[in-house]
Amino acid sequence: MDAELAVALFALIGMEVVLGIDNLVFIAILSNRLPEHQRVSARRIGLGLAVLMRFAMLAGTTWLLTLTRPLFTVAGMEISGKDLILLAGGLFLIGKAVMEIHHRVDPESQADTQAANAATALFWPSVFQILLLDMVFSVDSILAAVALTREFWVIATAIVVSVLAMLLSMDALSRFMERNPTVVMLALAFLVMIGMVLVAEGLGFHVPKGFVYVAMAFAAAVEGLNLLAKRAGRRRRAAAQAAGADAASRPAGASMVQPGATQAGAPQQG
Repeated sequence: MDAELAVALFALIGMEVVLGIDNLVFIAILSNRLPEHQRVSARRIGLGLAVLMRFAMLAGTTWLLTLTRPLFTVAGMEISGKDLILLAGGLFLIGKAVMEIHHRVDPESQADTQAANAATALFWPSVFQILLLDMVFSVDSILAAVALTREFWVIATAIVVSVLAMLLSMDALSRFMERNPTVVMLALAFLVMIGMVLVAEGLGFHVPKGFVYVAMAFAAAVEGLNLLAKRAGRRRRAAAQAAGADAASRPAGASMVQPGATQAGAPQQG
């Protein structure tokens, strides 16, 4: 393998892993709504089907490139198939994230919306939503990969490595988010922002991805500090409670000198 292909391979692996963060967060939130015994299966089946779909899209690169051709014009703006996919995916992501935020912020409405949300908590609808959103993210990433190199095996290797990284980190991320509700809320805010970026891209406004991911990294770092502060506060409270329980368990006069007892080192009276 020459140096040019090696650089392209590592660049594509990095790009696929970074772009997979958005997908990872959505899958973690969606799968955590399923019964516990179905979560791992939904993640693995969803990602497995997503890999097959990416390979199919990669094999149909010629068709995929036609998505960039304008289909019609609205108010002087040319709309292509890729734009329609990004618009639909962005609106879907914003809608899902906003509904989930409302569900968590207003728990009183949970009983009223349980019937409406029941379908999203089923196994195969959840897998389908994972596959649908992966398709939206894959269109951009595969087009960028094809622009970088036309070697099929290089792009396929980057896809496999990125999906393996997602599979290895998925369960740990899902458990972490389940234990920390504030992280889930931050992740939902990320999904709203990513959805808005997709809508903007679909409308022809280019948003530098670097700015988006730097903002996400900064917010995640702040949330990490908050989690560390909460953990330190819990340790302090636990230590204070243990000290209080220890003091309460001592006999009332345990620390007092017994009547008639002689203090150590005191001179005896004759």
